[in-house]
Amino acid sequence: MGTPEDALSRYRSPLVSRYAGAEMAFIFSERNKFGTWRRLWLFLAQAEKSLGLPITDEQIQEMEANLDNIDFKMAAEEEKRLRHDVMAHVHTFAHCCPKAAAIIHLGATSCYVGDNTDLIVLRDGLNLLLPQLARVISRLADFAEKYADLPTLGFTHYQPAQLTTVGKRCCLWIQDLCMDLQNLERARDNLRFRGVKGTTGTQASFLQLFEGDHSKVEELDRLVTEKAGFKRSYMVTGQTYSRKVDIDILSVLASLGASVHKICTDIRLLANLKEIEEPFEKDQIGSSAMPYKRNPMRSERCCSLARHLMTLIMDPLQTASVQWFERTLDDSANRRVCLAEAFLTADIILSTLQNISEGLVVYPKVIDRRIRQELPFMATENIIMAMVKAGGNRQDCHEKIRVLSQKAAAVVKQEGGDNDFIARVRADPYFSPIHKQLDSLLDPSSFTGRAPQQVAKFLKEEVRPALIPYKSKMGGKIELTL
Repeated sequence: MGTPEDALSRYRSPLVSRYAGAEMAFIFSERNKFGTWRRLWLFLAQAEKSLGLPITDEQIQEMEANLDNIDFKMAAEEEKRLRHDVMAHVHTFAHCCPKAAAIIHLGATSCYVGDNTDLIVLRDGLNLLLPQLARVISRLADFAEKYADLPTLGFTHYQPAQLTTVGKRCCLWIQDLCMDLQNLERARDNLRFRGVKGTTGTQASFLQLFEGDHSKVEELDRLVTEKAGFKRSYMVTGQTYSRKVDIDILSVLASLGASVHKICTDIRLLANLKEIEEPFEKDQIGSSAMPYKRNPMRSERCCSLARHLMTLIMDPLQTASVQWFERTLDDSANRRVCLAEAFLTADIILSTLQNISEGLVVYPKVIDRRIRQELPFMATENIIMAMVKAGGNRQDCHEKIRVLSQKAAAVVKQEGGDNDFIARVRADPYFSPIHKQLDSLLDPSSFTGRAPQQVAKFLKEEVRPALIPYKSKMGGKIELTL
């Protein structure tokens, strides 16, 4: 057995140890969290000094010099002694800033650093996810454009239906992701700062510090909000910002999870049909027992993690519903888990889906073969119309086709043979007036309607414009480490 300090001897969430990208893992790291706390204490001291409180330049400079000089061992020992994480870090910061010790956390409550840091982290997490999502949409848009004209069998109820195109089906995926992009942008843009509100949100401590000067308290709130990079703060709060904010953020991420799950389920089904496959590396093993297998493991990973992402919305829903009056602490431990896991999971499924979308493999001949198996029955109405134009009777033709199609269906279902309906039509002299038209009547492209035109219009008018803000962040291909 390893020592307690040995990482292999202790459980680590696979969201970090196995899957998540370094940037998102850092955003939710202890170092970023406590480093942000110190910056918030600095912002508060700077703003209080600018508004006339007796804080010196030397104290400010001492704080600035020690923002990242965090003694985590000392902080852990202090928290064990005090049973209070914020005060443990106040003492730890004060230890390396003895001149500033007296003014660190002046007038503030724990939620000044706790909640404001959470809002900064949520904002930064959304800012990381947005270009990731844009890259996925861009890759899929290129794929849709490339295969805009390639006919493929449509499915409703997972039963053969009218033809569509490979590109048009991909646009269904893209449309959902574009909705997610809009929702993520809205959630980020609506996010506000908690600011400096005091223990129950009344700003009483700051009003006392500034001897009843309401304008200075309002200016303090504005200055700190601005220093933290926010344009607005919530005008009213309890001790915390409303936990409905967490609902809003995680509901958007859960919706993204639903989109990714649907897309990757479609890809898994198409892989079974051998029409489209996700990338498969040269040395990749699909099965330890069956060496021929090419399992869609990336898509399966996305579905697996997307399910987890979708379930996390229940945490903030229940947390918000049981916050008594100005605040209860039963939100804290829950939020430490669900907020981080939601963003880490979203990061993972987007990076994996980008990898999939950059390497999708299409098998046109397999697609065409499946179309040829089903198209004869779909073409019956076109055959009837052609016969009527050639002078035939609609009812007589309908009966002839009914009989021939049932015989052909029996060959497919009972004998396991190919659909020979067209061969039967060619052999029946009744249909001789249109025998020369059969090839054109069976051209798959004539059954796809406006799918190619819809793809072109959709990509040009909706998708490409939505990606313009992220043009500089499109990046190169992504490689999965596992």
